[in-house]
Parts: sequence; structure tokens; C-alpha cells
Amino acid sequence: MTESLLGMPLSVYVGFTVIVAGGAAWFSGRALALGWRPTWMVVPTALGLALADRFFVWALFGGEFYPVAGTLSEFATLLCLGLLAHRYTRVRRMVQQYPWLYERNGPLMWRPLSQNSDSKPPGRGILSD
Repeated sequence: MTESLLGMPLSVYVGFTVIVAGGAAWFSGRALALGWRPTWMVVPTALGLALADRFFVWALFGGEFYPVAGTLSEFATLLCLGLLAHRYTRVRRMVQQYPWLYERNGPLMWRPLSQNSDSKPPGRGILSD
């Protein structure tokens, strides 16, 4: 059932698409985030990786070349991994680069730095009270 839907055996899908092409999608999402590129740029990158993945599955493993459902599932998998890497890297970068403004709020979110009412904001000296 899954082989006819994906156009390849499940072991090839997990081994090649998820691990090999998924690693490429992760690193491309990370590279886009490190270069401060917008999130939408992950979409054409994932599409190109999905098409290259389909070609390599056909050439190396004898998979089908034109299954629409298989190509869409590869694209969705690679897009999710690329978007996840982009967001994770962007959050880490925002918190590291602007520690006086933001703090981490989980692995995929940041929030403005919380100020305690009894603590002084950073940068204030004794004379400015």
C-alpha cells in the first residue's frame, strides 16, 4: 500500500528521503535563517530538494519517476524539516544576538525579556535613580 502510494519502498523513503534529503533540508533551512533570509524562501528550496530526491530515488533505487502522491509527500516532509530548522535557528539567533531584548520561550519561540519589579533595567547606574 505505501509502496504504491510513495512510488518507493518505505525503507527507501525513511533512509533516503527523511535522513539524507531531510538532512539537506535541515541544513538549508538553517543556512537561510543564519543569513536572515525570510521564511518563504524555504519553500522553493524544499521543492528543489524534493525533485532532486525523486530523481535520485528513481536513478539509484528503481523507484517510480512520476508519482504525484510520492512527490507531494516528499515535498511536505522536506518542507516541514526546513521550516523547523529555520525557526529553531532564528529563535536561537534572536536570543543570542539580542540578549537584552529577548529570552527563549521554548525551542521554537522567544518573548520579550521579562523585567522584575524590584530589579533595575540593564544599563542604569546609581545616579540615575
